[in-house]
Amino acid sequence: MTKTKSKIDVITFPKKKLSEQPRCGLCGKRVNLIQTDCCGNWICNDEHKYITFSYARNSCIRNHRRFTLCGYHNAEGHKSNWKDCTECRQSFETEMYVWYGTNEYNFEMLENPPAYEPTKCSRCGITIKLGTDVYSQLGNQYWCEECSALEMKKKIQEHKKKQPIKM
Repeated sequence: MTKTKSKIDVITFPKKKLSEQPRCGLCGKRVNLIQTDCCGNWICNDEHKYITFSYARNSCIRNHRRFTLCGYHNAEGHKSNWKDCTECRQSFETEMYVWYGTNEYNFEMLENPPAYEPTKCSRCGITIKLGTDVYSQLGNQYWCEECSALEMKKKIQEHKKKQPIKM
């Protein structure tokens, strides 16, 4: 006696082609994505990776929300398009406005960004890139990382001289 195997009907669902799956517009990953509140682009839902006060730039969603005009414009509830928003333009000094509109965390870049004079260290004169470099600011004075340490040391010494000697 011969046993015959019964045929099982297997229902297969067509898989989406890799090219049809959304991908993060910043890093290109295809997993754990959401759409941004500001512009509706697909982006990594990875803010949980950010460690508070680490200043890391390891979260696509956080970088777009915090370091672009698009994210800022949405967070502030401004009307119109972020590229034409006069409120956004007036919210930043020109160098930072240009950086927020043209950095790598943008899906679209600011077209025809305004020209600006680069920021220089008030002490040594080197160029400081406000969007990426470490610096200190007091009023309209900017100090590079190295000069910031020297200025801080100077301020502490001045403060100590003004303090009465305790006995």
